[in-house]
Amino acid sequence: MRRLIVLLTTALMTAGTLAAAAEPPATPQPILTAPAAGSDLPDLGSPAATVLSQSDEYRLGAMVAKELRDQNALIEDAEVSEYINNIGQRLASQSAMGGQNFHYFVIKETSINAFAVSGGYVFINAGLVLATSTESELAGVMAHETAHITQHHIARMLADQSKQSLTTVAALVGAILLGAIGGGQAAEGAIAATQGMAVQHQINFTRDNEWEADRVGIGYLAGAGFDPYGMGSMFETMAHHTGLAATYIPAMLIDHPMDSDRIAEQRARASQFPAIRAHDSMSYELIRERVRVLTATGDVDLAAQYAQKIAHGGNNLGNRYGEALALMNSNRADEAVKILSTLVQQHEDLTLLYAALGQAQTRAGNIKEALATFQRAEQLFPRNVPVTVRYAETLMAAGRPAEAHNMLLDLFNNVPPTPEQIRLTALAASAAGDAGDAYFYMGEYQIASGDLNLAAQQLQLALASPHITPIQRQRYQARLEEVREYLASMRKRQVADNGDGQGPHGGH
Repeated sequence: MRRLIVLLTTALMTAGTLAAAAEPPATPQPILTAPAAGSDLPDLGSPAATVLSQSDEYRLGAMVAKELRDQNALIEDAEVSEYINNIGQRLASQSAMGGQNFHYFVIKETSINAFAVSGGYVFINAGLVLATSTESELAGVMAHETAHITQHHIARMLADQSKQSLTTVAALVGAILLGAIGGGQAAEGAIAATQGMAVQHQINFTRDNEWEADRVGIGYLAGAGFDPYGMGSMFETMAHHTGLAATYIPAMLIDHPMDSDRIAEQRARASQFPAIRAHDSMSYELIRERVRVLTATGDVDLAAQYAQKIAHGGNNLGNRYGEALALMNSNRADEAVKILSTLVQQHEDLTLLYAALGQAQTRAGNIKEALATFQRAEQLFPRNVPVTVRYAETLMAAGRPAEAHNMLLDLFNNVPPTPEQIRLTALAASAAGDAGDAYFYMGEYQIASGDLNLAAQQLQLALASPHITPIQRQRYQARLEEVREYLASMRKRQVADNGDGQGPHGGH
């Protein structure tokens, strides 16, 4: 844990040229201030602000997201991203912080895990999504991680570590004095005991954070309309997967509460909420199978596995959708079109089916039919992110990039975009021959990804592009000045920190 604290602190000290600005480039969402449903805990965020400012917290989260994106560890998929963030926004809106500036990601990792980073960043492993059996179970884990952020646990851990370090140093000094009086063995014993107390303190502090995240998170879960029993149910599922791995580790040395204790605690707490009849959305069933297909290894014939499931009584919407996606990945798009056409007729209100059908028709070479599918979907679900993104991709494949560019700009200006959507907007602008906008949106992509120096270079190229309009020039120049001012402020801050002995090589 001490090494983690050092890494986090060093990352914050050197974040100026790597992380995004304190305010993300996306259009701000409405600030929701609903109270934490069912939470009887005080707001403990204020003391943490003395260690990490809100801007620091955001930069730290943006850095982690950038590193994962650079390693191609994130599932950059419009459908998965929209679904997981919709669930996350429902949960985060129950907190005093509201749902603004929370970001949820799925990682291409099959193990069952999730973690939160300060600044509103929550990461969920694909394996955890696949291990859930209900939407409330998935939301339960996301609520727990959201609570880690709203309670500022990383900042509080840093603050506690600082206090604990002073205590430990004092004890070590005492141990050295004891050694000078009582001999070397006495000193060694005292030092070992002191270090043991420090480690146990950190374990206890982390365990307390986990209990708190459970208690606060279940309030968010119930307040958002999910089954509060979903959290305990998912803990039970995770315990089954863990098996006997932790059986022989003493409870006092485990930084998370014991599974049996957590399950009992969460069930007792869930019983205090009014009964909620939460039903899984159809999107949950589809997204779970989409994640399965997106993370499948190339040596697995997933289409055959789905066909076998369907033949043995599993002829449900999720399996049929998963089979169609697997067939597309196996270059059997014609078969996928037949399945998805039927599903669209049966479920005309599911945007995921329209997006998949249009993609399948495109891959089958039926561009005209695909465009007709997307046009209908766009009329039914205007500015739906997956539909618009897939529609724009098809327009570009059809040699109509200018239309794709205009469609993406409309989406960009009305719905907060993901980095992948910004990148697609830049590609559409480039294909349409609008070099200025192509460079500008690549600059926006770099800002969203956390590389401000590269963003400044892209914005300079945008300004140097020929045939840009006065409005474009004014917009590019304003954004470039904003980035330069932020970089300059960060350089001044680093110089000041180093001058005070608080930089990466200083005393803090």
